[in-house]
Amino acid sequence: MPTTQRTHTSRWPAQSPNVPPITSSRALPPALPAEVIIRHASVGPLCLYAGLPEGEAAKARPLILIHSINAAASAAEVRPLFEHYRTRRPTYALDLPGYGLSDRSRRVYDARLMTDAVHAFTEAVQQRHGSEPVDALAVSLSAEYLARAAYEAPGAYGSIALVSPTGFDRTQPFDGPALSSRGSERVHRFISKPRLARWLYRQLTRPGVIRYFLKRSWGSDQIDEELFEYCIRTTQEPGAEHAPLYFLSVVLFSADISTIYRALAMPVWMVHGVRGDFTDFRYKSALADRSNWTFEVMQTGALPYFELPQEFCRGYEAFLSDVRTILSVVNRVPEALPPAQ
Repeated sequence: MPTTQRTHTSRWPAQSPNVPPITSSRALPPALPAEVIIRHASVGPLCLYAGLPEGEAAKARPLILIHSINAAASAAEVRPLFEHYRTRRPTYALDLPGYGLSDRSRRVYDARLMTDAVHAFTEAVQQRHGSEPVDALAVSLSAEYLARAAYEAPGAYGSIALVSPTGFDRTQPFDGPALSSRGSERVHRFISKPRLARWLYRQLTRPGVIRYFLKRSWGSDQIDEELFEYCIRTTQEPGAEHAPLYFLSVVLFSADISTIYRALAMPVWMVHGVRGDFTDFRYKSALADRSNWTFEVMQTGALPYFELPQEFCRGYEAFLSDVRTILSVVNRVPEALPPAQ
């Protein structure tokens, strides 16, 4: 793994003058071999990774990548995509609040916080690239936050890609009140008692347990060893347990996410695998007639770009090519599609 980092702040104006300090011990190396920037935002300091190509590729639409949520998450989860695209277009990845080199302070971690982090991430990238809409990709539970951000700020996103997204594992929709949670604050209060929280998190992040859960995600023993090693390191940081405890109590899962998915107006690419624990996507049938949704199934586990990176990128680029074709038609005939609601 890379062992050095460069930190810049001048090109990323602060959104709030009063932000909590980063709680990382800074012993953790960056998740990606890239320029590392700390973005001071209303959600606290965020760690961003920037991959900037040269020449004509630098003028391409920016791509932002958002890792999943679990006990050992970080931007390391999107490494194959970051490495592939960083020479082809401006490419950015994020450590979400509570993870990696971002702020890990003890506070409430919920869908509002994570969605606001996605907004801050997107705005930071747009400040560097002239407010151009971005293409965005998120994995698993973070797909819910990207979808919500795209619903709230549709003009910021040219397209979104959802890899193994949550909220599709039943036929009935999640149509709860706005920003309601599927979790239990009561459960969170119980498991977050200091002694119990530390014990529980230690058990969940033992190397053998991390390997077990990665195998369940892959649906195979052939996991990515570099990701495994970084997972171990990131769980050893101060404050590493705070966000995962909200994940374990299901507070980070949205009870209104089906409403959000149905309301999306921009092109959406949804892709998932057929192995491991994340193979139930029954609710996608409810979106099958939506012309802005494209579905793809790959013969992989939940992180298909690790197993079949070339096939994954071909599928994604075919989707983006279709998006560009549609947009060129819409730009010539503005009334061809109704405005976003």
